Amino acid sequence: TAFCVCLSGVCGDEFSILRSPQSVVFRDGSWPIPGERIPDVAALTMGFSVEEDLPWPGLGVGDLFHRPRATVLVTVKGVDKLALPVKGFSYPIENAVPFSLDSVANAIHTLFSEETPVVLQLAPSEERVYMVGKANSVFEDLSVTLRQLRSRLFQDNSILNSLPLNSLSRNNEVDLLFLSELQVLRDIASLLSRHKHLAKDHSPDLYSLELSGLEEVGKRYGEDSQQFKDASQILVDSLQKFADEMFNLYGGNAVVEVVAVKEFNSPLMRKTRSILQSSESAEENPYNLAYPYNYNYSVIFNIILWMMIGFALAVIVISYNLWNMDPGYDSIIYRMTNQKIRMD
Repeated sequence: TAFCVCLSGVCGDEFSILRSPQSVVFRDGSWPIPGERIPDVAALTMGFSVEEDLPWPGLGVGDLFHRPRATVLVTVKGVDKLALPVKGFSYPIENAVPFSLDSVANAIHTLFSEETPVVLQLAPSEERVYMVGKANSVFEDLSVTLRQLRSRLFQDNSILNSLPLNSLSRNNEVDLLFLSELQVLRDIASLLSRHKHLAKDHSPDLYSLELSGLEEVGKRYGEDSQQFKDASQILVDSLQKFADEMFNLYGGNAVVEVVAVKEFNSPLMRKTRSILQSSESAEENPYNLAYPYNYNYSVIFNIILWMMIGFALAVIVISYNLWNMDPGYDSIIYRMTNQKIRMD
């Protein structure tokens, strides 16, 4: 479903839901979703809390006792709209800024650290990969560098032997980059199918993929070229097949989402640790103001408060009993000592 939104700050970028279980409720409508709140949508669908309320009517409450076992989010750069099937839901994106699912990954690590869930964040064209938990063993053979992707394409079981390339060429580096990203989608589903038991455990899994091959095709040939049109259609078919495969591997209990963004409004700035972190924080907070209120504050405060009260009561009770103890009657040590003296 295509939406033409003519509001200020709302672009033609789209946030689409390809597959979702019945426990997650998405409403049909043209409500714009802020780009910076897309990670919160992923967190809420998985049953995690967010720091700020999300007043977005596109997401319903759903079944609180049955949460999806996996969330798959694919970001496609270079196009503001894909001709996806109408059976899903699509919403316009307002203020398409770069985002990451690091907060969702941290929530999974915190709540399911002992079960080592699968967390995979991958951007093939940038050679950026982040695998944690069981993903290291499941996707250890996954091609992640450009050299690995190129060699993977020319193997016997690659997509070059099955996909209709049409106007695309296997001799062009830009076309090969685009096709290698589709190869990654197929390999992820193929490798996961060999470890189906991981898709049936109780810990939720997270997949975040960023594809920019279509953007490079558009820059190389133009968005009105036949190569760009063929690449867009091949990408749509591959995304739908990938969504169906992941949905079936998780027994129909997975959410598959696609973000189509023509161009981000600003580059993604990731926070990293630095040896100058203390001096930098002093410059950002010159008036020594208190930190913003955190939603975990009340929980931590109550835990510390009642633990200290319990320790204080325990010390008082123990001290009172020791003070009022009769050594000859309450203590077996004194009792045995007195008997030994009498015998001597």
